[in-house]
Amino acid sequence: MLIIGLTGGIGSGKSTVTKLFSSYGAPIIDADTIARQVTAPGQPALREICALFGEEIVDDSGQLKRKQLRKIIFSNQQKRVQLEAILHPLIQQRMLEQAAMASHRAAYAILSIPLLLESGWQHLLDRILVIDVNERSQLQRTMQRDNIDKKTAQTIIDTQINRQDRLLAADDIIDNEGRIDELQQQVQQLHQKYQQLRHHH
Repeated sequence: MLIIGLTGGIGSGKSTVTKLFSSYGAPIIDADTIARQVTAPGQPALREICALFGEEIVDDSGQLKRKQLRKIIFSNQQKRVQLEAILHPLIQQRMLEQAAMASHRAAYAILSIPLLLESGWQHLLDRILVIDVNERSQLQRTMQRDNIDKKTAQTIIDTQINRQDRLLAADDIIDNEGRIDELQQQVQQLHQKYQQLRHHH
């Protein structure tokens, strides 16, 4: 089975693209979803996070306060590295397990990993698929979707790898500046390509 890592900056349209791939029957394995699963109440990782950030990082019902956690690691590099050391191995293991479970019914799986390049997850993947948009589109889409101001949106974009480096790391690129039918066409072509590659793999 071919393991495709899908990534792109904030506001590039990752969820739209994964929906299109899943309409072709490709299993989509999402890092953010799995991150939520491994940090659910009662999960061992949550106890480790509490030990690291203090009990006040969970609310009264035992749920992780994600917004607060994001704020802390946004401003504290050391805490971010410590958090990643807890979560990343768990998330990677689960993603690969889920891909393996789908391998009998699909030629390839899409692992959707927003910070793939920033986190150095390239070694898990056969190919890297980057969804590319220009920064102006990124800003506009992020401001609209998350209802945030320009400065906040720009700050998030600045913490991510820059567009050039992302494109350099790509095996495949989807250009998401155009209309939805142009996007669909690109996904269809890649779907066919990945099915063929799988047979040479």
